[in-house]
Amino acid sequence: MKTITVNVSDPIYRDFSLYAKQIGNSASELIRRAMEDYHQRFILRKTTLRTRRPASVGCPLEPIRREDDLLGEMLDDHRD
Repeated sequence: MKTITVNVSDPIYRDFSLYAKQIGNSASELIRRAMEDYHQRFILRKTTLRTRRPASVGCPLEPIRREDDLLGEMLDDHRD
């Protein structure tokens, strides 16, 4: 494990320290975990389309009918 020096603002470090005490950890342990999380989520990008959760974009504006051509509508450049 590598020892590093990180400069953070006093309020953020104070919040980390207080929270760490509440959960029985050290601020450095929380920062290490945050770095590991960032590494997994943004550097390694271990997500795939199969592991990603769907995002809600709301409900349909109009009911979908059997005769509707959804693919054609998605490919059409004419936007309302």
